[in-house]
Amino acid sequence: MKSTQNNSEYSKHFYQRNWLKKLMEEDRLEEECGVFGVYSPDNIGTFSLAQFGMFALQHRGQEAAGISVLKDGVIRTFKSEGLVLDVFKQIEPVEDFQGNAVIGHTRYTTAGGMSKKNIQPLYAVNYFGKPHFSIVHNGQVIETEALKEKLTEEGLPFLATSDTEVILRSIQKHAKDPVEVAIRKGMKPIRGAYSILLLTDNSLAAFRDPNGIRPLCIGKLDEKTFVFSSETCALDAVGAEFLRDVEPGEIVVADKDGLHSYSLGQPTKSRICSFEYVYFARPDSNLQGTEIYDLRVKSGKKLYEQSPVDADVVIGVPDSGVPSAIGYSEASGIPFEPILVKNRYMSRSFIVPSQKLRERIVNLKLNPIRAKIKGRRVVILDDSIVRGTTSKILIRILKEAGAKEIHFRSASPPVVSPCHLGIDMPDKKDLIAANMTKKELTEYLGVDSLDFLSVDSLIEILGSKNYCFGCFTGHYPVEKRIKETETYQKKIEY
Repeated sequence: MKSTQNNSEYSKHFYQRNWLKKLMEEDRLEEECGVFGVYSPDNIGTFSLAQFGMFALQHRGQEAAGISVLKDGVIRTFKSEGLVLDVFKQIEPVEDFQGNAVIGHTRYTTAGGMSKKNIQPLYAVNYFGKPHFSIVHNGQVIETEALKEKLTEEGLPFLATSDTEVILRSIQKHAKDPVEVAIRKGMKPIRGAYSILLLTDNSLAAFRDPNGIRPLCIGKLDEKTFVFSSETCALDAVGAEFLRDVEPGEIVVADKDGLHSYSLGQPTKSRICSFEYVYFARPDSNLQGTEIYDLRVKSGKKLYEQSPVDADVVIGVPDSGVPSAIGYSEASGIPFEPILVKNRYMSRSFIVPSQKLRERIVNLKLNPIRAKIKGRRVVILDDSIVRGTTSKILIRILKEAGAKEIHFRSASPPVVSPCHLGIDMPDKKDLIAANMTKKELTEYLGVDSLDFLSVDSLIEILGSKNYCFGCFTGHYPVEKRIKETETYQKKIEY
């Protein structure tokens, strides 16, 4: 083949990590993981149940996945980088992973880095070198350095770099106690957000932090078989009936005698993450009695009440912006049309030699039906604005398609503060709403008008203040003892 300068230029800029993926994720907050588990005193189809349940939670983490299965009193673990179905294809023989209990994890990195050693489940071995319990964790715990140092001095080995291993070793220290006692003692020095499943040689325990910041629910397949999941959509995937949520500060143990409830022994208050409702959870899930789809439709209706505009069409950025766009349409009478088309079959690698082309390939992910845009006044709704990069490019695409006016509405309040409780989020200096006034941001995006759902409106939709609004307000249910100095902070009014 004839070589050209162009080919050489493309070769120099070939990246294994897809530039499009990175670009599109810049304006998205990412959840760190999903957890799923099943316990039965009898042998059941743990391999298939875990596969179906974890596939339903794929949106909560796409970097890696893994399972631990209890079979004949022995815990076996398999984990790897990749999507759920890709990881399950590597498991063989399948018979080794057909037992009576299983826990599974879908991972998106927030603490500890993307090392293979940090892929969950993580497990602890006994004196005979056999795993005696295994753990999966959704959340993020903070300021663990002193505890890690203390546990290391006491002879507990650290093989990974994640916060989850600190939890694992802290519980392992009390492994001779009954599981609920080991959890209670082990979690006493731990601060932060955690929804955890712990598999032992005869039980499966589920527990949440005292604020219940990350979700965790319980279902049942039959009178003896119990299912635990980050979201109810995974219960639906395996045909389980929803029972209830694990309460903040509660330990629930499933064993051959059924379900048992214990307390972590710490003061509790319900402060689940509000962004779970706005963005993270699947629209077909129910979190603590709230239907996610209905809430997002309400957010769109509230946005119109708060910020009406005359327009010809309402569109939503797929997928998470669509329910709020439908709500805005219903409240305003402006027709909703699904005219942003999402390509769901993206390649993992792109040859992208320039920033201009990196931006242009956003069209591969989202492309408008141009005939439905040209000459029309458009209201576009998205779940949030983080860095603003993708929003700006999307606005330019709509202008190129001939939009007469563009009015941008965010179905969440301005994201002005980074999260240390389980969301992969940029530093404050990279959060565009923390560093621009609304007028400046309107000009930066190039839109005719811009508005965000207010914090008060979000509280009204949720029905109470008993949520974490940290990324919108800077106030968290668990504060860091040592706060970073903010030399760039700017007073913003929205």
